[in-house]
Amino acid sequence: MEAIDRQRLKSLMEREQQKFVAERPKSAALFERARKSLLGGVPMNWMAKWAGAFPPFVREARGSEIFDVDGHGYVDLCLGDTGAMTGHSPSATVSAIEQQVRRGITLMLPSEDATVVGEELQKRFGLPYWQFALTATDANRFSIRLARQITGRPKILVFNGCYHGTVDETFITLKDGVAQSRRGNIGPAVDPTVTTRVVEFNDVDGLEAALSAGDVACVLAEPALTNVGIVLPEPGYHQALRDVTRKHGTLLVIDETHTICAGTGGYTRAENLEPDFLVFGKPLAGGVPGATYGCTEEVAQCILAQQNLEDCDTGGIGGTLAGNALSLAAMRSTLQKVLIQDAFDRMIPLAARWTEAVAKAIGDFELPWGVTRLGCRAEYRFASRTPKNGTEAHAAMDFELERFMHLYAMNRGILLTPFHNMALMSPATSKEDVDQHTKVFRAAVRDLVG
Repeated sequence: MEAIDRQRLKSLMEREQQKFVAERPKSAALFERARKSLLGGVPMNWMAKWAGAFPPFVREARGSEIFDVDGHGYVDLCLGDTGAMTGHSPSATVSAIEQQVRRGITLMLPSEDATVVGEELQKRFGLPYWQFALTATDANRFSIRLARQITGRPKILVFNGCYHGTVDETFITLKDGVAQSRRGNIGPAVDPTVTTRVVEFNDVDGLEAALSAGDVACVLAEPALTNVGIVLPEPGYHQALRDVTRKHGTLLVIDETHTICAGTGGYTRAENLEPDFLVFGKPLAGGVPGATYGCTEEVAQCILAQQNLEDCDTGGIGGTLAGNALSLAAMRSTLQKVLIQDAFDRMIPLAARWTEAVAKAIGDFELPWGVTRLGCRAEYRFASRTPKNGTEAHAAMDFELERFMHLYAMNRGILLTPFHNMALMSPATSKEDVDQHTKVFRAAVRDLVG
């Protein structure tokens, strides 16, 4: 298989950076201005990871497209790293937002929308009771707290390579089989090895051993790993996960924030999973901040039995803006009119089209790469072997090569997620969008191999 010439890669990257800067003078000027008031020149530090010398500054976004201040249009396959999986500003959600803004934004009181959204979530995921937050991070954090309260146990368990937002306990990894804080973990309040056990995904024996001490309150799990590249569960793994957690009295929290790409009810409904808690955020309100967490009847009764009404506003669960009227209006419209079955019936075949075209290009140029798909989400990796866990997926990453592929695509009107090689389809994405990516991907690979 064809190897990558690193000197050639460096030369190509320099060429692409020059092209990027030369074609974006307005973004460059805005970036220099922003550096005087925004730390690092961006409103949120992750935005610094775009592959260009600075991020393109956006003029507007609609449907599957983004337009920058220099007049460039982009097919958006990043979609806010799932936050805009609905497509940018879907008309039904925008209409609901416009109407609700005039009626009130945040009230600290329930609206009819809250009940309707709860009923819709029941239908989709099969869990009877729901609460709301502003982010999936908060929803995960609240679920962990409740699991500790119910079980009286101090620890949680996550999988190596997982992604659950900025939950402190989840920034843990395995190095040579030994648990340690993840590289880049900023100012942790507590060493995560104190609070958390970590095992490899798809390792049933490792899971059994980690839970056997009886001190783990919950397993917090993505149904498939997503942020280290897509790592799918092996046949029978989820049944084993559920059996082992029940055996040891450990609650199971399923985080569907990325794996909602599998269908209207996420991976949970597609594969008939049976979590104790379920978390869903990012695209739930069409891009407006909003998230939710649901639980079983048994868990709900445990929560209510231990609830202290006098202290319910100081227990570390909730938030002044959680469940606000604007977010719930956006959720209702998004669930009922945007992220519906018809949308997934369009999106999933488009992701399959993207995957097949990328795989063909990899094969045609004899590169040692691979590609994986989950529903309407797909991703290529720089290794031919399909990873079965986070360690193997991480080993397939190549930061320099990734940045080149992303910058090459951006210079030709394609946006990929800056943290990995993920492409996501929205209801507004078209075959032409997918085929444009195929054309650009093949050209990038051709340049790489000469």
